[in-house]
Amino acid sequence: MNAPPQFAMARQSAGVAPLRRPGSVRRTTSIDSSWPDGASAPWLMEAVARDIMTPADGSAPILLEEARYTMLVSPRREILTLETQPALPSPVNLVGVRAGGESRSHIAASLHDQIGAPLYQILDDFAGASLVARWIWSQWLEDWRAYSEGQDQQASHGRNGRMLDICTGFAEGSSALDADAMDRPGFRDPVEVGPLADPQDPAGWHEMSEQIGPAMRRARRIDVWREGEMIKVDAGFQDSGTSPRGGRRGVHEYRVHAEIDCKTGTVLALQCLPLILPFPECPGASVKAARMVNRPIADFRNSVLEILPGTLGCTHLNDVLRALADVPALAQRL
Repeated sequence: MNAPPQFAMARQSAGVAPLRRPGSVRRTTSIDSSWPDGASAPWLMEAVARDIMTPADGSAPILLEEARYTMLVSPRREILTLETQPALPSPVNLVGVRAGGESRSHIAASLHDQIGAPLYQILDDFAGASLVARWIWSQWLEDWRAYSEGQDQQASHGRNGRMLDICTGFAEGSSALDADAMDRPGFRDPVEVGPLADPQDPAGWHEMSEQIGPAMRRARRIDVWREGEMIKVDAGFQDSGTSPRGGRRGVHEYRVHAEIDCKTGTVLALQCLPLILPFPECPGASVKAARMVNRPIADFRNSVLEILPGTLGCTHLNDVLRALADVPALAQRL
């Protein structure tokens, strides 16, 4: 058996978002998870997405579009209730849909005319955000192992609960598959992270509420601007949660830079920086992401899953890259 390569642990957050560039569009999204009725009960997911344009003269940003939803999710990651702003088209009903390939296919079939819009983005991201959300209980429960192993919800992870070879970090031979993996620092004692908004640029992020008690947040930022014949992208991504010791801890964080041909929409360059990850094998996925170069950015929502499946990708980096499919729609607003 050939174990996957290990790398230095990725344990350094990028910190606050960069200052907005004049002549750019910025999308920020957040999906907050909380458990008002306890760890084993359905939980609440509240999502916000906002697109703003910063004029070329650097003046006050212009609000382009906003979207929100409030969702109640079962322990098996099924949508129990859903309210959205803007409202979904009347024939569309996502209640009962389960996170993963099922939710993505339903959303794609029902809302294909809204691809590129903020609401589509946060609904599509429900699958990934709900997958990582219950990590927060590793921070708040002493008996995390018993909780994790005793819930029927585990069948919603991996391949019917089996994690082997689902991604680079869980490739055969990976330390993530060891019996004590969930007790190691990268998973159980993650990096402390600070606010995402820069005090010098309060408009750089949409307003996010303070989280109290066990709570998780998936946050995403995509900056798009033009330089000559290229569209340039700077994207940030973080999964973090509250800590009983105070503050927040991050379990996943990436920074991605891309250059795209304005005329063809083809990716000319792609750099994926692993900043915070739970296992030493995880950063290997960032190298493999180079396979997406020379491909149309507009196809990323589907092509990433085809080109970086299983041990060729990282579940969470794939989510970062899939969201870049909205770059053409954002670039049109420049």
